[in-house]
Amino acid sequence: MSTATPTTRRLPLAGALRLGRPSDIWFKPALSVVAAVAPPNLTLLALGRLDLAMYTMAGSLCALYGHNRPYPARARTLARVVLGMTGGLAVALLAASLTTNAVALVTVGALMAAVQKVLCDATRVGPPGNVVLTFISSASLFAPGTLGQVPGHVGLALLAGAWAWLVGMAPGLLRPYGPERRATAQALNATAAYADTRGAGEGHAHARTAAAAVQAAWQSLLATGARTDRTRRALEHLVVRAEVALAAPADAHPERLRGWARELSGTGRVPRVAGADDELLGVDAERAVPHRPLWHRLGPLAPLAARTALGCALAGYASLALGVGRPYWALVTAASLYQANTTLTWSRGVQRVVGNLLGVLVFAAVVPLAHLHPAVLVLSCLVFNFGAEALIGRNYWLGSVCVTPMALLITEFARTQDSGQLITERVLDTLVGALVGFAAAVVVTNRRAGDRIEHALSAVERAREEAARLLAEPHPAPRALETVRRSLSAALAELRATADAASGEWWQRALPQERVVLAEQSGHRTLAATVRRQGPHSWDGTRTTEDVRP
Repeated sequence: MSTATPTTRRLPLAGALRLGRPSDIWFKPALSVVAAVAPPNLTLLALGRLDLAMYTMAGSLCALYGHNRPYPARARTLARVVLGMTGGLAVALLAASLTTNAVALVTVGALMAAVQKVLCDATRVGPPGNVVLTFISSASLFAPGTLGQVPGHVGLALLAGAWAWLVGMAPGLLRPYGPERRATAQALNATAAYADTRGAGEGHAHARTAAAAVQAAWQSLLATGARTDRTRRALEHLVVRAEVALAAPADAHPERLRGWARELSGTGRVPRVAGADDELLGVDAERAVPHRPLWHRLGPLAPLAARTALGCALAGYASLALGVGRPYWALVTAASLYQANTTLTWSRGVQRVVGNLLGVLVFAAVVPLAHLHPAVLVLSCLVFNFGAEALIGRNYWLGSVCVTPMALLITEFARTQDSGQLITERVLDTLVGALVGFAAAVVVTNRRAGDRIEHALSAVERAREEAARLLAEPHPAPRALETVRRSLSAALAELRATADAASGEWWQRALPQERVVLAEQSGHRTLAATVRRQGPHSWDGTRTTEDVRP
């Protein structure tokens, strides 16, 4: 049983700024946001109404979402993001038209930021998450306007959002299975790297990476719901190969896995591997299980909602107390910090401060050029839009170097402003938002993190015991064996994610690290036994002459 001794964690500094590898599809969100932003802004430029660009930007920025999702799921996700974005804009504009009390507006913005944070996390909408939604709604709270202008401004956002939806869905015309193929290839490559270690030596780190990639591949394939076809069926067989290699790396063939991954690039044929449809019975069973209602997923996020609401409100109030004219910058800075635990929140705070301070310097260098003509201002924003999405995958601070000057230039759409004042206020709000936001994360502890580990351990133990029971039978039913194998695999992935999140939380009881390690070891041994019991076709698939068209 875990003790009640509170523990603290070291806060990384240099590691928070380390650059990673760029995403395989870094250019897709970068090009998409340019394609979504350019037509509305250039149209407003031609009409001489750049003062309305903030409202069209609200809809255009929806093109940043959903790039890792299959197109049927992406269509739903983008539609929800557009509705969420315009809904938040409508609430903000309505509040701004009813009151000019800055304290009241900051309070509304903080509550909206908390709602946006938990909804994005619960629905796993993915990057850029709640930050863009909060940026638009918070800035709109302090935009001058009347009640009669609200419908027209929201209508502009909806129109631009519809265009962003089309931009996000357009690549599906050329590569309809691109996201699923990419996720499957990443799972195959990751498990091949793990299989190279034969499960020994430095294999533990590769195992975590491979498990995450396999889980992501399944999420991609299952995101379409009950809908399936021959191509997705073939991809599911390949992910099963990756999953089985993860369970029994000593029996896997790394080069064969990499060969399948190479064949998934581009628009060529999807390789069909030998294997019975019995190995997908567990997938069919999982697809048939109804999703948990949204409110069940919101409960564990209550501490995160409290952190966000408190941190954003206090950051905004502190900004007002210092006399800053744009308290929403401090509010958005605080909202951008909150991650799965305190340690990750600290790292994001370091990244935000460094990126914003460097971004302010870039703005100071660019703003004289942007003041030459409105067309230069619009084109500069497009360049920074592209740069932000191209770089943010390497590290959040690097993307912020482009986001900061872009956000400052957007304030110039309505009228030219004093650059020195903008720079001073942005630096001040960044520091205030980061300090106050992180303080709120420390004060509002997540005591439920330890409880979630206990639940995850229990789920792994139940799945392992069920698998062991079936393995003891002389002739277990294929459907039951495959279903329990998938259940155990998913439970192990959830345990690892829960343990990683809890390990970075402050001021909580000591975590049962030894129990987690033992549960993972025994669970993976049971998985390997299950794989071998299912027969050689589960791990030694060979290429057949039949292929599946993309």
